[in-house]
Amino acid sequence: MNVLIIPDKFKGTLTAGAAAEAIARGWKKARPADSVTLSPMSDGGDGFGEVLGELLGAKIQNVKTMDAAHRPCEANWWWEPKTKTAVIESANVIGLAKLPPGKFHPFELDTFGLGAMIRAAAKKGAKRCVVGIGGSATNDGGFGMARALGWKFWGRDGIAIQRWTELERLARIARSARTRWFEELIVAVDVQNPLLGARGAARVYGPQKGLRREDFAKAEKCLRTLVLQRRSPSAATKPGAGAAGGLGFGLMAFAGAKVEPGFELFARLAKLEKLLRKADLVITGEGCIDDSTFMGKGVGEIARRCRKGKIPCVALAGNITARVEADRFFMAAHALTDSTTIAKAKSNPAAWLEKLTERVATATVSG
Repeated sequence: MNVLIIPDKFKGTLTAGAAAEAIARGWKKARPADSVTLSPMSDGGDGFGEVLGELLGAKIQNVKTMDAAHRPCEANWWWEPKTKTAVIESANVIGLAKLPPGKFHPFELDTFGLGAMIRAAAKKGAKRCVVGIGGSATNDGGFGMARALGWKFWGRDGIAIQRWTELERLARIARSARTRWFEELIVAVDVQNPLLGARGAARVYGPQKGLRREDFAKAEKCLRTLVLQRRSPSAATKPGAGAAGGLGFGLMAFAGAKVEPGFELFARLAKLEKLLRKADLVITGEGCIDDSTFMGKGVGEIARRCRKGKIPCVALAGNITARVEADRFFMAAHALTDSTTIAKAKSNPAAWLEKLTERVATATVSG
């Protein structure tokens, strides 16, 4: 068979590339005669820069900046000189995985550090910049990033606002001297939520970052005031505006970006339709298959395309919490936790994933 191996990251344990290699090793042990094609995937979150950088043949660049808690750090971005394309993965600088678990509350964090990466790409001469914004620790609507790019925010008392939690007193915004940094700025998102409301950034994804129910009203008021003073209500309602704690909105409102589903961007660059046409079987997967998997994220979209093309598709995951949906979307769905504990799986994820794949491939042989 021709087997297409196209996983996303196993968050916190394996990159998409490492997951693909482990799956390939396991499959080849049971079915050495099969032809396997590896195409690690990203829909805009952690690992986005590495995946797109590889597809574009881009080279790693480095910039000194600060993380979401304003601690000094260095972060990678990718540069492809022929097309003058820059690829930025915001999770590399303001990602939740960059912070000690539970140490910081989202009210203490912002997107300021992303500004240095945007300026570095512009200084390099980038005409086109693609920013993947999934996996962030922040909920500031892009306020910090805007400040880093020269925008100024003033309260009713005439005092400059430097923390996004003070935005409820916002009265005036002063434009940056430079509002257009690239000929084209594309924001790759992995969710389609608006900025505000019941499906907005704070209420849906804030709890994953540490927001409590009692924090929602303040977070919403601050972001709503930012929208009103920027006079950009249409940007706030666009699908993806609520991605990365509202960074999708911020990049549209303060940097002239346009939002695009990260998976669609990946699919185009990876020539996914061509890969699928050649495949007799597709193997995809991620750390946890949950309800969000089927809300526009990469693994769910792979399943949909395979169903449309009548291509058998198998999912492998660390854990599966949306079992009913997984059984409906995939020909088969297997989790590491079916045969071991989460702790053991995380201690040696590549070995466990390889072992699971070998078992699935063996069953395919016997079937």
